[in-house]
Amino acid sequence: MQVFYQNGKETPEPVKAKISGTVPDWLQGTLVRNGPGMFSVGDTAYKHWFDGMSLLHSFTFKDGDVYYRSKFLKSDTFKKNTGANRIVVSEFGTMVYPDPCKNIFSKAFTYLSNAIPDFTDNGLVSIIRYGEDYYAASEVNYINQIDPHTLETVGRVNYRNHIALNLATAHPHYDEEGNTYNMGTAIMGFGRPKYMIFKVPANASDKYNKKPDLSKVEKVCSIPFRSALYPSYFHSFGMTENYIVFVDQAFKLDILGLATAYFRGVNWGGCLKFDKNDVTVFHLINRKTGKAVSTKFYGDPFVVFHHINAYEENGHVVFDLITYKDSNLYDMFYIDNLKQDTEKFIESHKIFSPPVCQRFALPITVEKDTPVGTNLVTLEDTTAKAVMQKDCSVFCSPDLLLVGLELPQINYKFNAKKYRYFYGSRVEWSPHPNKIAKVDIVTRTHKEWSSEECYPSEPIFVASPGAVEEDDGVLLSSIVSLNPAKNPFMLILDAKTMEEIARAEVDASFHMDLHGCFIPRKDSN
Repeated sequence: MQVFYQNGKETPEPVKAKISGTVPDWLQGTLVRNGPGMFSVGDTAYKHWFDGMSLLHSFTFKDGDVYYRSKFLKSDTFKKNTGANRIVVSEFGTMVYPDPCKNIFSKAFTYLSNAIPDFTDNGLVSIIRYGEDYYAASEVNYINQIDPHTLETVGRVNYRNHIALNLATAHPHYDEEGNTYNMGTAIMGFGRPKYMIFKVPANASDKYNKKPDLSKVEKVCSIPFRSALYPSYFHSFGMTENYIVFVDQAFKLDILGLATAYFRGVNWGGCLKFDKNDVTVFHLINRKTGKAVSTKFYGDPFVVFHHINAYEENGHVVFDLITYKDSNLYDMFYIDNLKQDTEKFIESHKIFSPPVCQRFALPITVEKDTPVGTNLVTLEDTTAKAVMQKDCSVFCSPDLLLVGLELPQINYKFNAKKYRYFYGSRVEWSPHPNKIAKVDIVTRTHKEWSSEECYPSEPIFVASPGAVEEDDGVLLSSIVSLNPAKNPFMLILDAKTMEEIARAEVDASFHMDLHGCFIPRKDSN
């Protein structure tokens, strides 16, 4: 499985792909993707796959042809590490300590500066948009603006210069007007700890005055922590036409542990703890007024990274998640685990909980005199329940959609709306997917695409021009192979049938990535 953790290579100039099949004429634009691509510098190596330095790559679709390029994100972290020819900036799973050759004063300063961590700016998770600009992002207070056409790094932006945040997600939402909604966490140095929901207007880009998009950020609301020392970790959130859905999960960040991790020789990832004795709390916040629904909705503990979609129907907020029964998934991605041969890896990780796609339904209005034990969900197409409790809280249990799928994507025109289909990567024995799936929520069936020795990325849906039907479009996925004799390729599937339309084979190196976005040609030039 070395292909997953070996250093990637840049392809800075466009390389024209060899096409098999036919690329739709209407497919015009650039798919930009992000993920870890450098795992060692000099004689030093990262310990965790999520620590690798960001390698951006893009696929430009133009008049039936496909052009590939890739470049490392030139973050401050990248510059410091490559300049020193060793890893000098700590990451989530790799804590870095002073060079033993440094004098005692330099060592003391390094230790003191890590009491309140100034996180890495290695934005390796996703590509996000604020205003008209695109950024490589992870989950910390730094994002790096990029040129999506050339993959050049434009410059670093610090959330903290514009809004009181230490952390922010790499999975914002975009409404039909082009506004961006995101969530973050204020942990240290900003008064009372809290979660923060914020909005960046569609017209935030100010090229004339050269002001950053975040200079127009608007606070929607804040949510206090349930426990000041153990806030919930969150990787994403849900959004409907009127509400933000925040899952306050039992997977928590140990604040004191974070502040002392450097001194204790513990990485930041070790400061995340799953509390199996806690509950999951569901918050509904009106995204127009910033006011939360007063009812306490809660459920059994689980771990969630990705929301699939959310919408409103007949007085309910319905939201779909991918959940885990524990937090062991993170451990699978330690490089030492990935170095195991395939059979040993399968055997040693059978105990890890699989991703489970689940649907929850929450009644927006709850009458206090409702009899205890009443199921408040009146929708006919789900078995999700929301049961009235003695203290007027509501206990929520989910409806099972599918087991074994991650990296979910939808036709984004149906984001925050009732929808039927979602797409993703099938995850069965390994953290690395080997199939692409389309799930039909109505029939509770799914279709798959797979090819021997091929590992697909998260599939991105691009709608056909003028499409009316939800699945009228294509899926785009970059494919790497364990077989060095096989060139990597961009796969184009018919989203209706899951049949291959074309593949664009590239004589260059691909890397396993995480997330990305498709930018129509009018936006990518």
